[in-house]
Amino acid sequence: MRKAFLVILLLNIALISNAQRGYYVKEHRVRLGFRLDPTVSLLVPQESGVDRNAGRFGISFGVMADFLLDEEGHYAFATGLQITTAGSKLKYDAGKGLDEYKANPAEYNIKATYVEVPLALKLKAETAPGVNIFGQFGTYLGFPVRGRADVVSLTQTYNKVNVLRDSQPVNIGLLIGAGVEYPLGESLTGVVGLDYRNGFIDVTRNAKWNDGKVNMNSIALKLGLFF
Repeated sequence: MRKAFLVILLLNIALISNAQRGYYVKEHRVRLGFRLDPTVSLLVPQESGVDRNAGRFGISFGVMADFLLDEEGHYAFATGLQITTAGSKLKYDAGKGLDEYKANPAEYNIKATYVEVPLALKLKAETAPGVNIFGQFGTYLGFPVRGRADVVSLTQTYNKVNVLRDSQPVNIGLLIGAGVEYPLGESLTGVVGLDYRNGFIDVTRNAKWNDGKVNMNSIALKLGLFF
């Protein structure tokens, strides 16, 4: 887990360094900000025997950074570091799920917390003085730091079962986003948009859960400020 996180940090630093190369001469080549995003996440089973009962509302918050790739600011490398709460309710048939509970059908209310690093190319166009629309396309890396599940099996309820070790240590997926930036002052810019994440990785280890592939998808209302 720590080795994987270190590799990702080094990769992020390398990409950031490359994005900054040749742009230190002018001011404001790096834009820093803070984001606070209401989020809906869904665990999506790919095989029979596992069904999603409900998604989960959560929150994503952290810092964002744009490294401008041209003098006009139309292109940027967008990254950052954020904490995201996610999860879903999954219903498992008998014989599926964790060993302790798979003798009978069971429902798992999974609650997870991820540290995420987005890596995207951001394209921006000015539609009015100071007002810009943008779109971005890229990927993200997520590292679970907390995983709990409330398990209901027949008449028995097991609260706050630790499932962190039964989760994949890294999640990778497609990141697509769009939105609007608008001025709020001389050095303050507001951001409103939508981000969609489509996970590529089986977030529940199949050897532990016997549930095939389960992806984590989410959509977030992006609310942020650049300073």
